[in-house]
Amino acid sequence: MTMPRFAFVPVMDHEIHVTEWGDPANPALVMCHGLARTGRDFDEAAAALSDRYHVLCPDLIGRGLSSWSDNPEAEYTIEYYAGVLADLLDFYGVDRVVWLGTSLGGLIGMWLASGRDADRLKALLINDIGPEIPEPAIERILAYVGELPTFARHGEAEAWLRAVYAPFGPASDEFWHRMVRSSLRRKDDGNLTLHYDPRITAQFSASRRELTSWERWRRITTPTHVFRGLQSDLLTADIAARMATSGPRPGMTDFADCGHAPSLSRPDDILALRQVMDTLLSRH
Repeated sequence: MTMPRFAFVPVMDHEIHVTEWGDPANPALVMCHGLARTGRDFDEAAAALSDRYHVLCPDLIGRGLSSWSDNPEAEYTIEYYAGVLADLLDFYGVDRVVWLGTSLGGLIGMWLASGRDADRLKALLINDIGPEIPEPAIERILAYVGELPTFARHGEAEAWLRAVYAPFGPASDEFWHRMVRSSLRRKDDGNLTLHYDPRITAQFSASRRELTSWERWRRITTPTHVFRGLQSDLLTADIAARMATSGPRPGMTDFADCGHAPSLSRPDDILALRQVMDTLLSRH
């Protein structure tokens, strides 16, 4: 198995932790995680795809090993994340990139593909998110993200993560074991909690307008494909249908055994990623 490398990259007064896979001489693939997650969620897919791509899996600011913000209302926003990641591409000398974004990572990809950095994206793969988020889904997210849980043992944390993230769908035990290791940090009292800044929920108050972006969606011309968990409460059937007939008119892949959001970690998932990327890149 290809082994990862790790880097801390100075960008916009922050330090971004990046998990890298593969040969830097290969075409670049960015894999961008969801709201309260880290770049390590993509380990299986990144390791497999590193045979053909230089894979970059950053931790967004406020998550994992990246720095936290002193100004969350201004910086924990899609626009700011997009600026950080565009500068990260500059640091790596990447002119063109394939972008795979899960949930928040997909919203960032849509932002980039609809703005001044649109020409930098060769293909856009969106995992279970659309230009609109239903209110009940936002309330569900805030219920588990806004207040950090505390655990005395790793076993407690794994049980909690498996329950809360069950909509990821079936995944290997190794996926869940690694998810626990990369999701936790010690508190001052020695107990464990999750490895993110709870103020990341500022997105839902200070910059809520960014969560509805049909106008941006209509501007996207990048070859695009959408992955969707059929049980998802974020990317509903109605929103997916509207996406399929507007903007970049993406192809769609559904996962019957997933909600929000498919882990994309199983061998068949990775094969689907390869096939979709080959198809999208052939359109250039």
